[in-house]
Amino acid sequence: MDIRKEINEIKGFKNLELLAHQVVEGFISGLHKSPFHGFSAEFAEHRLYNQGESTKHIDWKLYAKTDRLYTKRYEEETNLRCHLIIDNSSSMHYPSFKNFNINQLNKISFSALAAAAIMNLLKRQRDAVGLSIYSDHYDYYSNEKGSERHHQMLLAKLNETLVNKRDQIITKTYTYLHEIAEKIKRRSLVFLFTDMFQSDQEEEKLFEALQHLKYNKHEVILFHTYDKEKEIEFDFNNRPKRFVDLETGEHLNLYADNVRKDYKEAVQKYFNELKIKCGQYRIKYLPVNINEDFSAILTSYLVERQKFK
Repeated sequence: MDIRKEINEIKGFKNLELLAHQVVEGFISGLHKSPFHGFSAEFAEHRLYNQGESTKHIDWKLYAKTDRLYTKRYEEETNLRCHLIIDNSSSMHYPSFKNFNINQLNKISFSALAAAAIMNLLKRQRDAVGLSIYSDHYDYYSNEKGSERHHQMLLAKLNETLVNKRDQIITKTYTYLHEIAEKIKRRSLVFLFTDMFQSDQEEEKLFEALQHLKYNKHEVILFHTYDKEKEIEFDFNNRPKRFVDLETGEHLNLYADNVRKDYKEAVQKYFNELKIKCGQYRIKYLPVNINEDFSAILTSYLVERQKFK
């Protein structure tokens, strides 16, 4: 086996920024009959261009019509700050792919593309975004900024996360949420992407950590990522299979048909309990199937953005 060739073949997204832009454009085009109509309008009015000013915001389309130079005068910055948090544990890399595209996503690539799409919306509104990625340690942290250089750096880091997969990585989400809560100094919208795989004891600690974020006045939105076909419906054929815990390496040998009914009931109960508990803690909970589009996530962002004061 040519290890170098194998590594080079695992490329993540060919162009994450372009793909995120396409996701957002498709989403915005569907908003014309929604309460968010006009969202894509970024500026308040035009004013005459003064010689010596930057040409960055000249409206060239208007120049072609009027033969006069106008610049787009932008709305005052909203000072909205958003922090994206991504769980990079081994289970988030299920199912396993070498390359990703809009029709072939696992939990980590879905989360990365969703995060990039939210970043695209933030960029359009001239808002600041930060990023945290964690696995068995705090992989990456960047505070909230709004520059193009910062935006490109975060996109590169998101794509890098898809490539750097490590097996049997156990994540203690609560540990890093406490750290993040201490790091984010100004009130922010906080989006957490995770598949919520942890023990019952760790779940209690996770909600304590989420409460820490809420205590610091952040608005917290939990995107619970899952593969509906495999992780909810347990859609496997009835040949004998070995099911392996990607984080611990533990395994079970069984026939899917023998456990499917009990498994589905247990999973549904778990999802319902999560929803109730998030409601008790005033945390927005959104289960997201990685095989569906991004409209639920982007709509949730817009709703929370409008509510954020």
